[in-house]
Amino acid sequence: MRLAILTAWLAVAVVALLPLLRRRSPSPPSARPITSDELVKDPVCGTYIVRSRAVNRAVAGGDRHFCSVECANRFGG
Repeated sequence: MRLAILTAWLAVAVVALLPLLRRRSPSPPSARPITSDELVKDPVCGTYIVRSRAVNRAVAGGDRHFCSVECANRFGG
């Protein structure tokens, strides 16, 4: 009789604690948004800058990235 009561209590405890244990289990890491901030080289002075902060100019050969307006003006004229 004691064994049956003990087994019943253990079953109730497991059923009651199972949702808590599932919540505490580590979830897979969320995917971080990938930023396109890569380093690009200024064709005039050779400085590497982050693409999002670069001065961009469209030229015949494609887009160019510069560290400053001065370098962009030197390249273009």
